Amino acid sequence: MTTGKKVAFHTLGCKLNFSETSSLSRLLEQDGFVKTDFEEQADVYVINTCSVTDNADKECRHLVRRIQRRAPESMIVITGCYAQLKPKEIAEIEGVDLVLGAAEKFNIVDHLKTLTKGDSAKICSCDIEDVNTFHASYSLNDRTRTFLKVQDGCDYTCSFCTIPMARGKSRSDSVASVVQHAHSLAATGVKEIVLTGINLGDFGKGLEGGKKREETFFELIQELDKVDGIERYRISSIEPNLLSNEIIEFVANSKKFMPHFHIPLQSGSNEILGLMRRRYRRELYAEKVALIKQFMPHCAIGVDVIVGFPAESDAHFQETYDFLHSLDVSYLHVFTYSERANTAALDITPVVPVHVRNERNKMLRNLSHKKQQYFNEQHIGETRKVLFEKHGKDGMMEGYTDNYIKVTTPYRQEWTNQLIEWELK
Repeated sequence: MTTGKKVAFHTLGCKLNFSETSSLSRLLEQDGFVKTDFEEQADVYVINTCSVTDNADKECRHLVRRIQRRAPESMIVITGCYAQLKPKEIAEIEGVDLVLGAAEKFNIVDHLKTLTKGDSAKICSCDIEDVNTFHASYSLNDRTRTFLKVQDGCDYTCSFCTIPMARGKSRSDSVASVVQHAHSLAATGVKEIVLTGINLGDFGKGLEGGKKREETFFELIQELDKVDGIERYRISSIEPNLLSNEIIEFVANSKKFMPHFHIPLQSGSNEILGLMRRRYRRELYAEKVALIKQFMPHCAIGVDVIVGFPAESDAHFQETYDFLHSLDVSYLHVFTYSERANTAALDITPVVPVHVRNERNKMLRNLSHKKQQYFNEQHIGETRKVLFEKHGKDGMMEGYTDNYIKVTTPYRQEWTNQLIEWELK
């Protein structure tokens, strides 16, 4: 056992990464490591990376340089999607000691036991085809809301995306196991669980993955709804083609599943959706939004959208802008397209100049701000329950209503992790 050594973590990217970092932290703490803040001195630094955009790669390099300056004798471990996709590139970054691919990250304790500072970086990776097991993970004690991973990997082949190469095929936990985790989390006082996955609606293909679904996401949410102690569930992100009408109707009638959906769109142009190899058209997306609003007029709907995809003309972008403008959605997550190695999108022309991509990003972010403002204003005067976070900043605390409106108020200890009736102003 490694007693007393300090370990610090930094997470880049999605909610799934947060859940996995938390699980890696518990594995090391069980082995005797003491978790410390990333800005503090530590014996081991673990960076859990994302590789959705170029920025994630740059940020990883920047973090390694910072650690090198602060603690040159410390071990640096890189894991996550970037580590699976480009292990040799990471191993060449000065200061990196260990690179753990998708199949090896949960064996971190064993790898650290055999590691010595000063050797060349050790790569423990494998072909993504060999990643064929599901590792359950969840975040705990990091924030009021817990991110519970129920699915991993993806069987889709979107032309812009490296995720299947970084995370492997779609596989998932069983309904029974997820329900067990929910009971355990309820016993620790957790009030809200955010269900996370790479392609959440594809839940049910078993621990090793496979073409046939053994269980469904709809079955999962029906069982979770029965768990005592958990007050709230959120569905982190779900593809429009997998968001069935029965799921929407179930959430509308549930006391525990929050009126909040995050549905990736990526483009409002059918032509661009085709080039992206998305599995739906804008008409289906509009139908889903309309149905949600019919059942739950107060529901928050978040949208992922990519600007500057190859062949996206001014007319295509205008189509996306107008489509989003017309939709009754609450906020946008806007991504600027960046070229990723080994993706089919690299063969699509013409390439959109970077300055044009950035202009389009700015336009959609402005639209998002207006959408969010309009959504919030519609609920002024209503009383809704707010779950306040544990961590206070600058004497303030934050929380979210059921329909994901952010509330900030002076910090009160007795309100942490509590549901408070709140009049929206």
